[in-house]
Amino acid sequence: MHLTSKLRHENDGGSRIGIVLNGSPLFTGGAGSGESEIRRYLIENDLLEAIIKLSNDMFYNTGIATYVWILTNCKPSLKRGKVQLIDASSFNQKMRKNLGEKRKEMNDDHIATVTKLFGDFVEANLAMIYDVNGKEIDQKVFVLDKTKSAHLSLAPDGCKLKQIPISKIFSNSAFGYSTITVERPLRDEAGNIILASSGKLKGKPQPDCNLRDTENIPLDQNINDYFKKEVLPHVPDAWIDHDKTKIGYEISFNRYFYVFEPLRSLEEIDLELKETEQKIREMLEAMWL
Repeated sequence: MHLTSKLRHENDGGSRIGIVLNGSPLFTGGAGSGESEIRRYLIENDLLEAIIKLSNDMFYNTGIATYVWILTNCKPSLKRGKVQLIDASSFNQKMRKNLGEKRKEMNDDHIATVTKLFGDFVEANLAMIYDVNGKEIDQKVFVLDKTKSAHLSLAPDGCKLKQIPISKIFSNSAFGYSTITVERPLRDEAGNIILASSGKLKGKPQPDCNLRDTENIPLDQNINDYFKKEVLPHVPDAWIDHDKTKIGYEISFNRYFYVFEPLRSLEEIDLELKETEQKIREMLEAMWL
């Protein structure tokens, strides 16, 4: 927020700044907290242009993953109301000699690729090719077309092809959510609902604080529709305390860039276990000979 306050005014051409942070500012703090309110201010005022995730072991004094936040008050018209997330964690190479915790670095090609993705404001996937031994032998960046698909050539015979997203574009509202408070009535030992005798709830069911719960609902989803579909079927006596509803913002790289990998079949696992048992049996027999 301090750096944002130093942005040159839009009438004077505006500014763009880059900040290197750890992962905490992406999600720390629930709706209404200071951290969430800072994210809310940046996103709702359209100041967040992009976030770029770097690899681990990129800095001298820490080995954790780091993120570059790009903030600006002079977004091009194409980028207004949107945020680009770039996962550049796979763009790195090992250093010949470690410098403290710094064991990896980005070469000129890596930097050029990330810069181009940011400058062109495109969504893209990274295609990685592995040989029969599982060693990576090549990787290529493919820009996605309007149908969200990459046109890839087939991998060489015997090689495997894995495709992961590295650049995605979201609307500002995609990161926001409403935290609602779900109340349930307080009951006596006989199971009867206890009504409040005073205050704004006079004559209405008194909430049971031990049964109080919260739900996070995306901003682009209607709260009442969500409540009727996801909550009432399970607890029909519940209601929403709208006075406690809060707006929050968070950015989850793991969720947005998650790629599901199908589990191996039981037949394949069973075959591997049998092969391993056979090898152990042969080793034991060799020891006794």
